Amino acid sequence: MAAARSSRSTGTRGRGKTASVIAQVSWREPRPAPIVLVSGPEEVCAERAQAGIRNYLRAEDPALEVHDIRADDYESGLLLALTAPSLFAEPRLVRISGVERCNDAFLKEALAYIEQPQEGATVLLRHTGSSVRGKKLLDAIRQGTGGGIEIACPAIKRDSEKHDFAMGEFRAAGRRIAPTALRTLVSAFADDVTELAAACQQLIADVETDITDEIVERYYGGRVEVSSFVVADTAIAGKHGEALVALRHALASGADPVPIVAAFAMKLRGMARVAGARESNSALATRLGMKEWQVDRAKRDLTGWNEYSLGLAIQAAARADAEVKGASRDPVFAVEKLVTVVATRQPFGG
Repeated sequence: MAAARSSRSTGTRGRGKTASVIAQVSWREPRPAPIVLVSGPEEVCAERAQAGIRNYLRAEDPALEVHDIRADDYESGLLLALTAPSLFAEPRLVRISGVERCNDAFLKEALAYIEQPQEGATVLLRHTGSSVRGKKLLDAIRQGTGGGIEIACPAIKRDSEKHDFAMGEFRAAGRRIAPTALRTLVSAFADDVTELAAACQQLIADVETDITDEIVERYYGGRVEVSSFVVADTAIAGKHGEALVALRHALASGADPVPIVAAFAMKLRGMARVAGARESNSALATRLGMKEWQVDRAKRDLTGWNEYSLGLAIQAAARADAEVKGASRDPVFAVEKLVTVVATRQPFGG
Protein backbone atom coordinates (compact mmCIF):
# COMPACT_ATOMS: atom_id res chain seq x y z
CA MET A 1 0.00 0.00 0.00
CA ALA A 2 2.94 2.34 0.54
CA ALA A 3 3.29 2.57 -3.22
CA ALA A 4 0.22 4.80 -3.20
CA ARG A 5 2.45 7.67 -2.05
CA SER A 6 3.79 10.07 -4.65
CA SER A 7 6.73 12.41 -4.15
CA ARG A 8 5.64 14.68 -7.00
CA SER A 9 3.30 17.54 -6.26
CA THR A 10 0.16 17.69 -8.37
CA GLY A 11 -0.12 21.43 -7.85
CA THR A 12 -2.59 23.49 -5.89
CA ARG A 13 -6.21 22.46 -6.01
CA GLY A 14 -7.60 25.97 -5.93
CA ARG A 15 -7.10 29.14 -3.94
CA GLY A 16 -6.45 28.43 -0.30
CA LYS A 17 -6.03 24.69 -0.83
CA THR A 18 -2.90 22.78 -0.01
CA ALA A 19 -0.82 21.29 -2.82
CA SER A 20 -1.31 17.52 -2.99
CA VAL A 21 1.65 15.16 -2.83
CA ILE A 22 -0.30 11.89 -2.75
CA ALA A 23 -1.08 9.82 -5.82
CA GLN A 24 -4.04 10.95 -7.91
CA VAL A 25 -5.97 7.94 -9.17
CA SER A 26 -8.65 7.85 -11.88
CA TRP A 27 -12.16 6.96 -10.75
CA ARG A 28 -12.27 4.55 -13.69
CA GLU A 29 -9.29 2.59 -12.35
CA PRO A 30 -9.58 2.78 -8.56
CA ARG A 31 -7.27 0.87 -6.26
CA PRO A 32 -7.14 0.59 -2.50
CA ALA A 33 -4.76 2.23 -0.05
CA PRO A 34 -4.81 2.61 3.73
CA ILE A 35 -6.63 5.94 3.23
CA VAL A 36 -8.69 6.70 0.12
CA LEU A 37 -10.07 10.22 -0.35
CA VAL A 38 -12.88 10.38 -2.91
CA SER A 39 -13.37 14.08 -3.53
CA GLY A 40 -15.55 16.24 -5.74
CA PRO A 41 -19.24 16.67 -6.54
CA GLU A 42 -19.79 14.22 -9.43
CA GLU A 43 -21.69 11.48 -7.64
CA VAL A 44 -21.83 8.97 -10.49
CA CYS A 45 -18.02 8.94 -10.68
CA ALA A 46 -17.69 8.72 -6.90
CA GLU A 47 -20.05 5.75 -6.79
CA ARG A 48 -18.03 3.99 -9.48
CA ALA A 49 -14.82 4.62 -7.54
CA GLN A 50 -16.23 3.28 -4.30
CA ALA A 51 -17.70 0.21 -5.95
CA GLY A 52 -14.42 -0.40 -7.77
CA ILE A 53 -12.42 -0.37 -4.54
CA ARG A 54 -14.87 -2.75 -2.88
CA ASN A 55 -14.69 -5.13 -5.85
CA TYR A 56 -10.89 -4.93 -5.90
CA LEU A 57 -10.63 -5.84 -2.22
CA ARG A 58 -13.29 -8.54 -2.44
CA ALA A 59 -11.48 -10.15 -5.37
CA GLU A 60 -8.35 -10.31 -3.19
CA ASP A 61 -10.26 -11.80 -0.26
CA PRO A 62 -13.98 -12.75 -0.36
CA ALA A 63 -14.05 -12.49 3.44
CA LEU A 64 -13.83 -8.69 3.20
CA GLU A 65 -15.82 -6.89 5.91
CA VAL A 66 -17.58 -3.74 4.66
CA HIS A 67 -18.89 -1.08 7.02
CA ASP A 68 -20.65 2.21 6.20
CA ILE A 69 -20.72 5.12 8.62
CA ARG A 70 -21.67 8.80 8.45
CA ALA A 71 -19.25 11.50 9.46
CA ASP A 72 -22.06 13.89 10.41
CA ASP A 73 -23.63 11.39 12.81
CA TYR A 74 -20.43 9.89 14.17
CA GLU A 75 -20.06 8.36 17.63
CA SER A 76 -16.70 8.41 19.39
CA GLY A 77 -14.64 5.23 19.12
CA LEU A 78 -16.47 3.83 16.08
CA LEU A 79 -13.63 4.24 13.58
CA LEU A 80 -11.12 2.37 15.70
CA ALA A 81 -13.65 -0.32 16.53
CA LEU A 82 -14.44 -1.01 12.87
CA THR A 83 -10.84 -0.96 11.65
CA ALA A 84 -9.38 -3.07 14.46
CA PRO A 85 -8.28 -6.58 13.39
CA SER A 86 -10.81 -9.33 14.07
CA LEU A 87 -10.04 -12.78 15.43
CA PHE A 88 -9.40 -14.15 11.93
CA ALA A 89 -7.79 -10.94 10.59
CA GLU A 90 -10.21 -10.45 7.69
CA PRO A 91 -9.58 -7.32 5.58
CA ARG A 92 -11.82 -4.37 6.44
CA LEU A 93 -13.28 -1.62 4.26
CA VAL A 94 -14.81 1.32 6.11
CA ARG A 95 -16.70 3.76 3.89
CA ILE A 96 -17.37 7.15 5.43
CA SER A 97 -19.89 9.48 3.81
CA GLY A 98 -20.66 13.13 4.51
CA VAL A 99 -17.13 14.18 5.46
CA GLU A 100 -18.02 17.70 4.28
CA ARG A 101 -20.53 17.74 7.18
CA CYS A 102 -18.44 15.87 9.76
CA ASN A 103 -18.94 16.48 13.46
CA ASP A 104 -16.12 17.36 15.85
CA ALA A 105 -15.82 13.83 17.23
CA PHE A 106 -15.18 12.39 13.79
CA LEU A 107 -12.71 15.08 12.80
CA LYS A 108 -10.66 14.57 15.95
CA GLU A 109 -10.55 10.78 15.67
CA ALA A 110 -9.97 10.75 11.89
CA LEU A 111 -6.97 13.07 12.27
CA ALA A 112 -5.57 10.75 14.91
CA TYR A 113 -6.32 7.63 12.85
CA ILE A 114 -4.50 8.70 9.69
CA GLU A 115 -1.33 9.16 11.75
CA GLN A 116 -1.31 5.39 12.32
CA PRO A 117 -3.79 3.47 10.12
CA GLN A 118 -4.70 -0.08 11.09
CA GLU A 119 -3.01 -2.82 9.08
CA GLY A 120 -5.42 -4.65 6.79
CA ALA A 121 -7.95 -1.83 6.82
CA THR A 122 -8.97 0.51 3.99
CA VAL A 123 -10.69 3.69 5.09
CA LEU A 124 -12.54 5.49 2.31
CA LEU A 125 -13.62 9.06 2.94
CA ARG A 126 -16.20 10.74 0.69
CA HIS A 127 -16.03 14.56 0.57
CA THR A 128 -18.21 16.31 -2.04
CA GLY A 129 -16.41 19.63 -1.76
CA SER A 130 -19.67 21.43 -0.98
CA SER A 131 -18.11 22.99 2.15
CA VAL A 132 -14.71 23.59 3.73
CA ARG A 133 -15.65 21.46 6.71
CA GLY A 134 -12.95 18.84 7.26
CA LYS A 135 -10.31 20.86 5.39
CA LYS A 136 -7.68 20.14 8.04
CA LEU A 137 -8.24 16.41 7.53
CA LEU A 138 -8.14 16.69 3.73
CA ASP A 139 -4.95 18.74 3.83
CA ALA A 140 -3.27 16.17 6.07
CA ILE A 141 -4.27 13.30 3.77
CA ARG A 142 -3.10 15.21 0.67
CA GLN A 143 0.25 15.83 2.30
CA GLY A 144 0.79 12.09 2.60
CA THR A 145 -0.24 11.37 6.18
CA GLY A 146 -1.55 7.81 6.31
CA GLY A 147 -0.16 6.69 2.96
CA GLY A 148 -3.30 7.64 1.10
CA ILE A 149 -4.48 8.28 -2.45
CA GLU A 150 -7.03 10.71 -3.86
CA ILE A 151 -9.70 9.93 -6.43
CA ALA A 152 -10.99 13.23 -7.78
CA CYS A 153 -14.53 13.38 -9.17
CA PRO A 154 -14.92 16.93 -10.54
CA ALA A 155 -18.25 18.13 -11.89
CA ILE A 156 -19.03 17.17 -15.48
CA LYS A 157 -20.69 20.25 -16.95
CA ARG A 158 -19.46 21.19 -20.41
CA ASP A 159 -20.52 19.37 -23.55
CA SER A 160 -16.94 18.28 -24.21
CA GLU A 161 -16.72 16.79 -20.71
CA LYS A 162 -19.99 14.89 -21.19
CA HIS A 163 -18.78 13.63 -24.55
CA ASP A 164 -15.50 12.43 -23.01
CA PHE A 165 -17.40 10.78 -20.15
CA ALA A 166 -19.72 8.89 -22.50
CA MET A 167 -16.87 7.90 -24.81
CA GLY A 168 -15.02 6.61 -21.75
CA GLU A 169 -18.01 4.42 -20.87
CA PHE A 170 -17.90 2.66 -24.23
CA ARG A 171 -14.10 2.53 -24.37
CA ALA A 172 -13.93 0.96 -20.89
CA ALA A 173 -16.35 -1.73 -22.06
CA GLY A 174 -14.35 -2.34 -25.23
CA ARG A 175 -17.27 -1.21 -27.39
CA ARG A 176 -17.50 1.08 -30.40
CA ILE A 177 -20.12 3.73 -31.06
CA ALA A 178 -20.47 5.89 -34.16
CA PRO A 179 -19.38 9.53 -33.51
CA THR A 180 -22.77 10.85 -34.61
CA ALA A 181 -24.59 8.34 -32.44
CA LEU A 182 -22.46 9.36 -29.46
CA ARG A 183 -23.19 13.03 -30.08
CA THR A 184 -26.91 12.32 -30.28
CA LEU A 185 -26.82 10.26 -27.10
CA VAL A 186 -24.95 12.96 -25.18
CA SER A 187 -27.29 15.72 -26.34
CA ALA A 188 -30.33 13.63 -25.40
CA PHE A 189 -29.12 13.34 -21.79
CA ALA A 190 -27.29 16.66 -21.54
CA ASP A 191 -29.06 17.66 -18.32
CA ASP A 192 -28.21 14.62 -16.20
CA VAL A 193 -24.87 12.80 -16.14
CA THR A 194 -26.35 9.98 -14.07
CA GLU A 195 -28.99 9.33 -16.73
CA LEU A 196 -26.32 9.58 -19.43
CA ALA A 197 -24.26 6.93 -17.64
CA ALA A 198 -27.32 4.69 -17.32
CA ALA A 199 -28.11 5.10 -21.01
CA CYS A 200 -24.56 4.16 -21.98
CA GLN A 201 -24.62 1.09 -19.76
CA GLN A 202 -27.98 0.00 -21.15
CA LEU A 203 -26.66 0.14 -24.71
CA ILE A 204 -23.50 -1.71 -23.68
CA ALA A 205 -25.54 -4.44 -22.00
CA ASP A 206 -28.24 -4.80 -24.66
CA VAL A 207 -26.43 -4.32 -27.96
CA GLU A 208 -23.82 -6.84 -29.09
CA THR A 209 -22.80 -5.04 -32.30
CA ASP A 210 -21.26 -1.60 -32.85
CA ILE A 211 -23.70 1.10 -31.75
CA THR A 212 -25.10 3.12 -34.65
CA ASP A 213 -27.33 6.16 -35.09
CA GLU A 214 -30.28 3.86 -35.76
CA ILE A 215 -29.77 2.00 -32.48
CA VAL A 216 -29.59 5.20 -30.43
CA GLU A 217 -32.69 6.50 -32.21
CA ARG A 218 -34.55 3.26 -31.48
CA TYR A 219 -33.69 3.35 -27.77
CA TYR A 220 -33.91 7.05 -27.06
CA GLY A 221 -35.76 8.62 -29.98
CA GLY A 222 -38.29 10.27 -27.68
CA ARG A 223 -35.51 12.09 -25.85
CA VAL A 224 -33.45 12.78 -28.93
CA GLU A 225 -36.29 14.62 -30.64
CA VAL A 226 -36.25 17.43 -28.11
CA SER A 227 -32.51 18.03 -28.36
CA SER A 228 -31.38 21.45 -29.62
CA PHE A 229 -28.49 19.77 -31.42
CA VAL A 230 -30.81 17.40 -33.27
CA VAL A 231 -32.71 20.42 -34.64
CA ALA A 232 -29.43 22.02 -35.70
CA ASP A 233 -27.97 18.81 -37.16
CA THR A 234 -31.10 18.14 -39.20
CA ALA A 235 -31.22 21.67 -40.59
CA ILE A 236 -27.51 21.71 -41.42
CA ALA A 237 -27.99 18.44 -43.31
CA GLY A 238 -30.49 20.27 -45.54
CA LYS A 239 -33.60 18.42 -44.29
CA HIS A 240 -35.96 21.37 -44.04
CA GLY A 241 -39.19 19.54 -43.30
CA GLU A 242 -37.62 17.19 -40.75
CA ALA A 243 -35.88 20.11 -39.05
CA LEU A 244 -39.15 22.00 -38.63
CA VAL A 245 -40.80 18.87 -37.20
CA ALA A 246 -37.89 18.40 -34.77
CA LEU A 247 -38.17 22.06 -33.79
CA ARG A 248 -41.87 21.69 -33.04
CA HIS A 249 -41.20 18.60 -30.93
CA ALA A 250 -38.48 20.43 -29.03
CA LEU A 251 -40.66 23.46 -28.34
CA ALA A 252 -43.62 21.29 -27.37
CA SER A 253 -41.39 19.47 -24.89
CA GLY A 254 -40.49 22.74 -23.20
CA ALA A 255 -37.23 23.61 -24.97
CA ASP A 256 -36.34 27.31 -24.93
CA PRO A 257 -35.49 29.12 -28.21
CA VAL A 258 -32.27 30.55 -26.75
CA PRO A 259 -30.32 27.25 -26.40
CA ILE A 260 -31.67 26.08 -29.76
CA VAL A 261 -30.14 29.13 -31.45
CA ALA A 262 -26.97 28.63 -29.39
CA ALA A 263 -26.67 25.08 -30.76
CA PHE A 264 -26.89 26.41 -34.32
CA ALA A 265 -24.31 29.10 -33.60
CA MET A 266 -21.85 26.66 -32.05
CA LYS A 267 -22.06 24.20 -34.94
CA LEU A 268 -21.84 26.92 -37.61
CA ARG A 269 -18.80 28.45 -35.90
CA GLY A 270 -17.11 25.05 -35.89
CA MET A 271 -17.84 24.64 -39.59
CA ALA A 272 -16.43 28.08 -40.37
CA ARG A 273 -13.24 27.37 -38.40
CA VAL A 274 -12.39 24.20 -40.32
CA ALA A 275 -13.65 25.30 -43.75
CA GLY A 276 -10.90 25.15 -46.35
CA ALA A 277 -8.32 23.68 -43.95
CA ARG A 278 -6.00 21.07 -45.44
CA GLU A 279 -4.41 19.84 -42.21
CA SER A 280 -5.13 16.48 -40.65
CA ASN A 281 -7.92 16.33 -38.09
CA SER A 282 -5.46 15.90 -35.22
CA ALA A 283 -3.27 18.82 -36.31
CA LEU A 284 -6.28 21.04 -36.88
CA ALA A 285 -7.77 20.10 -33.50
CA THR A 286 -4.50 21.02 -31.77
CA ARG A 287 -4.23 24.36 -33.56
CA LEU A 288 -7.86 25.36 -33.03
CA GLY A 289 -8.21 24.03 -29.50
CA MET A 290 -10.98 21.63 -30.55
CA LYS A 291 -11.54 17.94 -30.00
CA GLU A 292 -10.62 15.72 -32.94
CA TRP A 293 -14.20 14.42 -33.12
CA GLN A 294 -15.45 18.02 -33.31
CA VAL A 295 -13.17 18.71 -36.28
CA ASP A 296 -14.30 15.53 -38.00
CA ARG A 297 -17.98 16.35 -37.43
CA ALA A 298 -17.57 19.95 -38.62
CA LYS A 299 -15.87 18.79 -41.82
CA ARG A 300 -18.67 16.33 -42.52
CA ASP A 301 -21.27 18.99 -41.77
CA LEU A 302 -19.71 21.16 -44.51
CA THR A 303 -20.88 18.75 -47.23
CA GLY A 304 -22.99 20.77 -49.69
CA TRP A 305 -22.03 24.12 -48.19
CA ASN A 306 -19.99 26.92 -49.75
CA GLU A 307 -18.58 30.23 -48.57
CA TYR A 308 -21.74 32.15 -49.50
CA SER A 309 -24.26 29.80 -47.86
CA LEU A 310 -22.14 29.44 -44.72
CA GLY A 311 -21.84 33.21 -44.38
CA LEU A 312 -25.58 33.55 -44.90
CA ALA A 313 -26.29 30.99 -42.17
CA ILE A 314 -23.91 32.62 -39.70
CA GLN A 315 -25.59 35.98 -40.26
CA ALA A 316 -29.00 34.37 -39.77
CA ALA A 317 -27.82 32.81 -36.50
CA ALA A 318 -26.54 36.17 -35.22
CA ARG A 319 -29.87 37.80 -36.12
CA ALA A 320 -31.87 35.01 -34.48
CA ASP A 321 -29.72 35.24 -31.35
CA ALA A 322 -30.64 38.90 -30.93
CA GLU A 323 -34.30 38.22 -31.68
CA VAL A 324 -34.75 35.39 -29.16
CA LYS A 325 -33.06 37.53 -26.51
CA GLY A 326 -35.53 40.37 -26.77
CA ALA A 327 -35.18 42.05 -30.15
CA SER A 328 -38.31 40.31 -31.45
CA ARG A 329 -41.75 39.76 -29.95
CA ASP A 330 -41.95 36.29 -31.49
CA PRO A 331 -38.85 34.21 -30.59
CA VAL A 332 -40.43 31.03 -32.00
CA PHE A 333 -40.80 32.62 -35.44
CA ALA A 334 -37.20 33.82 -35.17
CA VAL A 335 -36.03 30.22 -34.73
CA GLU A 336 -38.24 29.02 -37.56
CA LYS A 337 -36.63 31.58 -39.86
CA LEU A 338 -33.18 30.40 -38.80
CA VAL A 339 -34.08 26.76 -39.46
CA THR A 340 -35.38 27.69 -42.91
CA VAL A 341 -32.28 29.70 -43.88
CA VAL A 342 -29.91 26.98 -42.69
CA ALA A 343 -31.85 24.06 -44.19
CA THR A 344 -32.48 25.72 -47.57
CA ARG A 345 -29.17 27.64 -47.63
CA GLN A 346 -31.10 30.58 -49.06
CA PRO A 347 -32.25 33.94 -47.62
CA PHE A 348 -35.57 33.71 -45.80
CA GLY A 349 -38.40 34.16 -48.30
CA GLY A 350 -35.91 34.03 -51.15
